[in-house]
Amino acid sequence: MPRILTALILREMTTTYGRSAGGYAWAILDPVLGIVLLSVIFSMFLAKPGLGSNFPLFYATGFLPFAMFSDLTNKVASSIRYSRPFLAYPSVTFIDAILARIILNTLTHMTVITIVIGGIFVLYRMPIVVNLAEFFEGMLMIVAISVGVGTLNCYLLTTFPVWERVWQIITRPLFLASGVFFLYDKMPYEAQHILWFNPILHCIAQLRRGVYPVYDAEFVSPFYVFGISIVLLLFGLLLLERNHRDMLER
Repeated sequence: MPRILTALILREMTTTYGRSAGGYAWAILDPVLGIVLLSVIFSMFLAKPGLGSNFPLFYATGFLPFAMFSDLTNKVASSIRYSRPFLAYPSVTFIDAILARIILNTLTHMTVITIVIGGIFVLYRMPIVVNLAEFFEGMLMIVAISVGVGTLNCYLLTTFPVWERVWQIITRPLFLASGVFFLYDKMPYEAQHILWFNPILHCIAQLRRGVYPVYDAEFVSPFYVFGISIVLLLFGLLLLERNHRDMLER
């Protein structure tokens, strides 16, 4: 299994980053440019961000974890379609295909988040008071919900191709409803009552709690996020185990 995972990871590294000019550099430049754009636009209308006084840091702690969820979910969801030729071999299973994408893309995004947020601290000469335990708990929550949603979508996307379009429509409002721009604590009570059920909102708030020592985020419930993640993961694995052979023939 380790050799199979290594081979699948190396293949994806080559096909995803080896073919583009700059390779891994774009994995860093893309979110940096997005954060710069958000910071410039919102600094023109707001005196200060929702937390602290640094716009790039505030939007980095919202944009980067959301981008990680979106990309990791999509990568896990397309695992079987991406590795279909290799799944014809008896020694390669759909679990290998999923694990390879989880490992590579999780490490990639964690590296990008560390570099970008660390770079902001250095560039703006800000004191680094990061609670690593809170920060990495937020990262773990993002990985958990991404893997859970992605595994279930792996079955749905492969079995029902139209689900890809439906999923894109459903998730479009998530960027606005996940606390990237505004803090949950400052939203109207009616909105809080609905948005609390968005697990990505909990993940972003938890990560920000690690970066901003003054931010309590008492509403965050890791139990809720991990509970949903486990249910979705188990349900997705059950569907894949029962139907993966038929899915490979589609």
